Order: sequence, then structure tokens, then C-alpha cells
Amino acid sequence: MALKDILKKSEKENRELLVALDVGTEVVKALIAEVKDDTLEIIGVGRKQQEMGDMHMGAIADIAGVVANCEAALSEAEDQAGVQAKHVVIGIAGELVKGVTNTIRYRRPQPNKPLDVAEMEFIIEKVQERAQSRAQAQIALETGNQDVEVKLVNSALVSIHIDGYKVSNPIGFQGRDVAVQIYTAFAPMVHIGALEKVADELALELIAVAAEPFAVSRSVLGTDVDSNFTAILADVGGGTTDIAVVNDGGVEGTKMFGIGGRSFTRTIAQDLDLSFKDAEKLKINLDKESVKPTVKRRIDEAIDKTLEVWLSGVELALGEFDAIDYLPNRILLCGGGSSLKRIAEALKDRKWDDNLPFTKKPVVQYIKPSDVTGIIDTTESEIDHTFITAMGLLRVGYDTMIGSQDGNGLMEKVNRLLKI
Repeated sequence: MALKDILKKSEKENRELLVALDVGTEVVKALIAEVKDDTLEIIGVGRKQQEMGDMHMGAIADIAGVVANCEAALSEAEDQAGVQAKHVVIGIAGELVKGVTNTIRYRRPQPNKPLDVAEMEFIIEKVQERAQSRAQAQIALETGNQDVEVKLVNSALVSIHIDGYKVSNPIGFQGRDVAVQIYTAFAPMVHIGALEKVADELALELIAVAAEPFAVSRSVLGTDVDSNFTAILADVGGGTTDIAVVNDGGVEGTKMFGIGGRSFTRTIAQDLDLSFKDAEKLKINLDKESVKPTVKRRIDEAIDKTLEVWLSGVELALGEFDAIDYLPNRILLCGGGSSLKRIAEALKDRKWDDNLPFTKKPVVQYIKPSDVTGIIDTTESEIDHTFITAMGLLRVGYDTMIGSQDGNGLMEKVNRLLKI
């Protein structure tokens, strides 16, 4: 082998590459990114339509079907990137994924002793134990299965207060009362096992499973630990709508409910006596001149039915965030289901929010890829708001890779305690 060929091969092997798989109810999306310093450069994009029976309410229903679709999306991304990546992060969604922010107050027996990593680890473990028991009880109630097993999928520090004062790095501080807020997301083991099987079938090393609304929040928060970013994030997929409330850079919690783009399509199919595929085509082309006015009116009526139910779902989900005084006055949309313009219009114009603690009518916008910090698209593919979740998964994967490396900063050590 020529020296230049050996050098080229060595360069390829030394590249840090990462795959994000957004296994959606409607579409599988694959992104391949290369890590360059603190930036992720997207070098490959792929997508593949799912069949009706492959997914159910955001969870995998047919492993073989989903593997085939993931393989197709991944192959497309690899062909564009010209490389094969081995490390993957996969998103998990569905109504049984529970994400919540818990606060634990710890009274230190030795307030004059500076806080160290070992003590913080003890406090964090107590928070996670409490969160897991709550998530297990809630999922058991919803499924009717008292023996259901759950597993932590994501955890992140929201805030730390010592004797009432907020600190960004608790290590070295003295004080008696420590209040720690940590966001944790749990999912049933059966769902996580299905994703592990998908990764195994694709011959990929699964480095992280991420709750998708948490991934969306990571896409907009980036690496700024002092971020004051505040918004409601709504990822409208094919089978579910995932909502995250972010306040001053911290994830207050995530909620999911089982109404997405397919619900609108089903109502159109039922009301107009059409097949699901024909109804989907009409929904996608609704604003084009080729749709007759009489047909358009009937489609609008069908969409309105589901919109009322969907808005009720948003209201109920946000109503569960009763630990915060006021909800953020900004709603950011992403996901394929949000491409239906009526969704954004309904959030802007309809009176669905009167009973919620908003200080004013929330502003509604779409998350654009350019809003995602630290991730650059170097391809010529059409990446839009439907790829935000996949970009967020890249960020979670990057966090995991950094967390597994030795860090010199004290805060990195604390954050590594939260890695799974």
C-alpha cells in the first residue's frame, strides 16, 4: 500500500464521528456528524419513511421493520458522508417516557466543611432514587403492570442553591442547606431494549439513548452553562407530541401525549372516505392551488376536529407544570407534524391558554437549524425544522463523549456524575 493511501486511511480512522438516529413514527432520520473541537459538522443526511405497523405511539412495534428503515436512512447518510460511523445515539419517545425535575433539600451535618465531589454524588443519587420510584409508580399505574421495569435515560443539573444562594459550581462551598434540582427522564426497559436491539442489528455502538424532548432542549441550549434561555419546546411528530419547558437554561420537565401528524391524517381519511396514503397527500398539499375549494373546506373541517383535541392535550400537558409560577411566553415548534400550518395558527389565534399561567399571549415560532448552536450543516441537503430532534441527539451524543473523557474542571466532574 502506498504511503499516501496509508495516511488517508489513518486520517479516516482518527476522525471522531457520531450518528444520530431519530426513529420517528412517520420517518427515520439519520445524521452523521464529525466532531471538530467544540463543533459538530454534519456530513451526511438520510431519511426513510416508516410503514404503518412499524411504530405505535412513538414506540417500536416491529423491530425488523424499523431496522430495515434505519439501515436505509443510514446508508443514504453514509453514501453522502463517504464514511461509516460506529457510535450512535438514538431518541426515545412515547407517552410512557417520563421526564420531570425533582428538588431535594439536604441538610449537611458539617456545614463548615467545603462541599466535595463525593458529597455531591451522594445528594444526586438520592434525587435520582426518588425520581425513579415516582416514574415507576406512574408508569405502573398507566400500564396496569406493577412489575414494570424502568431505566434512567437522561439526567441533567437544573440548579443548585446553598443556604438560599444559587451557585453554578457547588464544589468548595460551605453551608448547611443544599437544594439540588435535577431533571431526570425514565423509560420502560422494554422500549430501551428494542432500541438496543436496533443498534445491535445495525452493528453500531449505542453510546446514549435520549428522551426526544430533552434532545430538543439540548439543541437550543448548546454548551453555555450560564444560559438564560427560556421557552416552551413542542416537537410534533407522527404519533406523539413532546413538550419541554425550559426556564433560565434548565429543563423544568417534559411531557408527551399521543396525538401527532397521523391523527390529523386519520380524521381526514375517515371524514372524506379515503385511504390513509391519499389523505396524507391531501394534507401535505392542502395549501396548493391544485386542491379544489370544496375539498379544501372539508379537509379544514376535519383538521379542526383534531386541532381541538390536540390543543386540549397541549393545555393539559402545560397545566401539569404547577411548580413554576409563570410559563414562558414563547413556544418553539419542530418535528414533521408541525409542518401543518394550522397547528402554528391555532396556537397563535385560538383561546386555548386562558386557564394557564401565561403573563401574555405566547409568541409561536419554528426552530430553525441555524438556531442550533455548535452544529453546522456542511451538506447541501434540505435540513429544516423536521431535523431539529436529530440535531439535538447529536448534542446529547457529544455530551456523552465529553463526559466519558477526563475533565479538569470541577463542574465537569459533577456533571459526569449524571452520565449513564
